[in-house]
Amino acid sequence: MTRKLMLAAVAVLALSSGMAQAAPSKAVVAAVADAGRPEADTKRDADRKPAEMLEFAGVKPGQTVADFLPGGGYFTRIFAKAVGEKGVVYAVINAPPPNPAPDAKPNPIVAVAAAYPNINVVQASFQTLALPTQADVIWTAQNYHDLHLARFNLDVAAVNKAVYAALKPGGVYVVLDHAALPGAPLDTADKLHRIDPAIVKAELAAAGFKYEGESTLLRNTTDDHTKGVFDPTLRGHTDQFIYKFRKPK
Repeated sequence: MTRKLMLAAVAVLALSSGMAQAAPSKAVVAAVADAGRPEADTKRDADRKPAEMLEFAGVKPGQTVADFLPGGGYFTRIFAKAVGEKGVVYAVINAPPPNPAPDAKPNPIVAVAAAYPNINVVQASFQTLALPTQADVIWTAQNYHDLHLARFNLDVAAVNKAVYAALKPGGVYVVLDHAALPGAPLDTADKLHRIDPAIVKAELAAAGFKYEGESTLLRNTTDDHTKGVFDPTLRGHTDQFIYKFRKPK
């Protein structure tokens, strides 16, 4: 089966909210098939299932999408093609320190943005996140737990309120992350780079978001949640949850 057919032949997903997810749209399938994506990214597609993830998020042409902590730009590139020329993608990264080291290298997302005219890099303080315009979708993949890392000393409630304010009314915030055991304490983020999904739900509810549904496509029942996500026996195959939250209109 060709790669394009594999992307198109997506089974309907069962969501915890009782909704059902259709197969990825033509725009999303075409974005994933973009020839400009590096091979290192496309090799990860079987594990990360980007077409299904964008369809779950509801990404469409003409939208404004913010990729919160985009890493090397795996999803950022796909968002750029999916929203098209009339859409905008904000790649949101942490503002650099006042006096960066002389040999400090630029964030890799800068080079990604240079290749896609509709990607704008936004350097922001996460606790006062301010986008140039409000977004239809804010997305964060495998990063929410990082907000709780001790070394960052963030006020996570303030971060979530800032994300809420950065969304248009009716906009969605999608959180994809590595699952920890139910009841796992917050310091599991430092120890294993995981978070209890229930914590995410509770914190975003406190910020005013309404939980809308879950994709179970990246769940892995063989992961016992006791290993760190970089363990070579598990890396790339952790049990991951994908939650969608909406800002009420």
